[in-house]
Amino acid sequence: MRLGLALGYWGRGPAADHVPLAREAERLGYHSVWTAESWGSDAFTPLTWIAARTSRILLGTAVAQMAARSPTTTAMHALTLDHLSGGRMLLGLGLSGPQVVEGWYGRPFPKSPLTATREYVDVVRQVLRRAAPVTVDGAFHPLPYRGPDATGLGKPLKSITHPLRAGLPVLLGAEGPRNVAQTTRIADGWLPLYWSPNRPEVYGPALRDLPEGFLVAPMAQVRVCADVAEGLLPVKAMLGFYIGGMGHAARNFHADLMARMGYADEARKIQELFLSGRREEAVRAVPDAFADEISLVGPRERIAERLTAWRAGPVTDLLALAPDPHTLRVLAELNS
Repeated sequence: MRLGLALGYWGRGPAADHVPLAREAERLGYHSVWTAESWGSDAFTPLTWIAARTSRILLGTAVAQMAARSPTTTAMHALTLDHLSGGRMLLGLGLSGPQVVEGWYGRPFPKSPLTATREYVDVVRQVLRRAAPVTVDGAFHPLPYRGPDATGLGKPLKSITHPLRAGLPVLLGAEGPRNVAQTTRIADGWLPLYWSPNRPEVYGPALRDLPEGFLVAPMAQVRVCADVAEGLLPVKAMLGFYIGGMGHAARNFHADLMARMGYADEARKIQELFLSGRREEAVRAVPDAFADEISLVGPRERIAERLTAWRAGPVTDLLALAPDPHTLRVLAELNS
């Protein structure tokens, strides 16, 4: 199991420690570093900044949101950064949910998310292969565009720039069993948001027979500390926000996943509290047991013991949301 450093997205301003953490991760032999985006900082610009200050570590987006860019634009970002970094790019994509897609990006949330994702990946693959002008007879990403307001003058085009790698890896963030199953068919890897090494059945039968070389790269908060309960507080804060606030009360994919993992009543309670403005109570309502099983928190010996279960399953890359250099070093030593 390889290690990656997950940096997430910025809060109210640039994170001053991201480049030093990425450089330390590279020094320690981490395989990859990952940036994200939501409705603030974008994923590609910080990753390019990190690329210029590192030399070996692979560079991933976990995730770049599909609604933020047309698929050709995303492919342009990926092939450009792949060239500039000497072939270190890993393209992680995610669909997000209706609240963000329609509320922030001003796009309709697709009525068929699986079809929209499949078309998006198809366009990206065509751009990167550069075998022919890109054409898609699709419902969501048609190329050329032939909608009712089209001029009729659009023509299929092929990238002016020759991609460095036609097979640049594409990974998908997927949560539902059908979405995960499609991911194993159309992508090079999967980016689980919540991964419990003891509950692989939550994601359905798709994980039983994975394609050779397929990446399973979950993110997990990692913190070396003496007090487990205190160390779980940032995990619970993240869960309270995602379960309670990253979606509508009637449609929240993160809450649905928590429910499938055995915490349906707790997920509903967190949503009720968060959406009524009682955010601190929502965080406290996150069960310690749930926060604990999707993270690696506690003394060195406890993390070492729990790593065994992470290595035993299909996980190929553990993407650590690690807040400090000490945790990065301990995790590298335990995984060596």
